[in-house]
Amino acid sequence: MHWAPLSLTSALFLGFYDTCQKHALRDNPVLPVLLVSTGTCATVWSALLLVQHLAPSALPASLLVPELSWLGHAELLLKAAIVAASWLCTYLAVKHLPISLAAPIRATSPLWTLAAAILLLAERPSLLQVLGISTTLLSFLGLSVVGRLEGVHFHRDRWVGYMLLGTLFGAASGLYDKLLLGKLSLAPATVQAWFSIYLLALFAPLACFWWLARGRKAPVVRFQFRFSMVVLALCLLCADFAYFSALQEQGGLISLVASLRRGSTLIAFAAGVFLFKEANGRKKLTPVLGIVAGIVLTILG
Repeated sequence: MHWAPLSLTSALFLGFYDTCQKHALRDNPVLPVLLVSTGTCATVWSALLLVQHLAPSALPASLLVPELSWLGHAELLLKAAIVAASWLCTYLAVKHLPISLAAPIRATSPLWTLAAAILLLAERPSLLQVLGISTTLLSFLGLSVVGRLEGVHFHRDRWVGYMLLGTLFGAASGLYDKLLLGKLSLAPATVQAWFSIYLLALFAPLACFWWLARGRKAPVVRFQFRFSMVVLALCLLCADFAYFSALQEQGGLISLVASLRRGSTLIAFAAGVFLFKEANGRKKLTPVLGIVAGIVLTILG
C-alpha cells in the first residue's frame, strides 16, 4: 500500500486516540492511566508473540516478529525511553489543557521533525513545504491568542510547556523510527512489539512509586478505571502500525508521513468542541484550519 493512505489511516486512529486519552485523563492521575494503556498494548503484542511461537502459520506475515539481536533490543529500549518521556509530558498536558488547544499544539510536531530531517537526514523542503511551515507557525501564534481567552498564556503556562516538550520528544522519536525502519531495516511489527513491551517495563515502576507515595499527598486523586483507557491503547496500536508501515514504503519521508498523520487534529478538535463542550470553538477553528492547511501544503510540496 502507498504511504499516503497508510498515513491517513494512522491519522484517523490517532484522532480517536486523542479523544479517548482526554476522556481517560479527566479527574484521573496520569501514571495509572499510562500503566493501563501501555499494559494493554504490551498484552496484545505478548499474545501475538505467543501465538507466533506456538503456531506461526496462524498469523499474517505483517504481524510476524523476526528474531532480534541484543543490540536490536537495546535500540528498541532507547525508542521506548524516548516515547515514555514524550507520553509523560503530553499526558500531563492533555489532563490540564482543553483538547481543542492541546491537539493543535501537538500537531506542530511535523515542523520539528522536518527541521531535524533537514539537518540530520539531508532532506530538502520545497517552496510549498516552506510555505506550509510558515502557515503552521502563524496559525500556532493565532491559537495562542485565542488560548488567552481561557486563561492559557502560551509563553508562561507550564502545561503548554509540557506539551511542547512532549512534542519535541515525539519528533525525536519520529526521526529514530525512520532510522530503525529504514537504515536498520527492522520490520514494523518488530519495532511495535518490543517497544510496547519495554514501555510497560518503564512505566510499571513509576506507577508503583505513585501508588506507594499517593497517601503522602492531600488531596489524594483517586484512580478510576475507564474503558476508554483500553480503547485508546487499541487505537494507538492501529495508528502506529499504519504509521510504521508508511515509513517503510518507498517515498515515505518522515517529514511527509508525520505531517499527514497530524490530520488527526481535526478529529480531536471536533471532540473537544462537541463532546467535551469546550469554549471558544469558533474562535479556535480558524487557527486550527490554518495548522491543517500548513500540513497539507507541506505534503503537496
